[in-house]
Amino acid sequence: MPEQGHAVGQAQGNPATPTQRARWGTISRRDIVQAAVEIISAGGYEEMTIRSLAAELGVAPMSLYRHIRDKDDLLDEVVDRLLAPAWRPSAAEDDWQEWLIEAAAKLRHFLVSQPAALHVYLSHPVVSPAAIERMNAMLGVLRRTGADETAARRAYGALHTYTIGFAALEASRARWAPDSGDVSGLAEQLATYTGAEQFVDGLRYLLDGIGMHATQEPEPASGPER
Repeated sequence: MPEQGHAVGQAQGNPATPTQRARWGTISRRDIVQAAVEIISAGGYEEMTIRSLAAELGVAPMSLYRHIRDKDDLLDEVVDRLLAPAWRPSAAEDDWQEWLIEAAAKLRHFLVSQPAALHVYLSHPVVSPAAIERMNAMLGVLRRTGADETAARRAYGALHTYTIGFAALEASRARWAPDSGDVSGLAEQLATYTGAEQFVDGLRYLLDGIGMHATQEPEPASGPER
């Protein structure tokens, strides 16, 4: 829980002013992350800057740099906080395809609905605690198909990159509207390929291939030539 030495201005509907500065030493990294979580959860990612965040906390901007390297450092932890309760499927792990579909669909929704998360996932490989927990859970389910460790990791890589790439395309086209000059409606038809239904269809193609690959018996080694 954040320390109670100050209030977050936006959350209280009362923006901080210089006369409401927090006492020296009362601000912590936890406070900064929590304030950013609240702002981003409320849809304020695009407008949030270090300066505006400092104002919400009632401190000078340089005070934040005593606890965070930069905005990307802050966003990494914010996104991890938001991902932790959002990724886990409700499907049974025994039903490996439905579990993986739900896990991927939840990440896709998370990335599309949280621009900060999409920014982080497109910027660098995410190795935060929640992301690692999610990866390990997916690898465990993929091993249930009979896949060895190498095959499970390759399958995870295919599912993960497909999910992030699909979410990036879907988010980038969110504000697109069909051109009235497109008489054939082809553009509108193609636009449906970046929807939730198409995402699941694509996942099923991937999972069918993963399942077939995992259940294939290895070819017997050829004996010595006679």
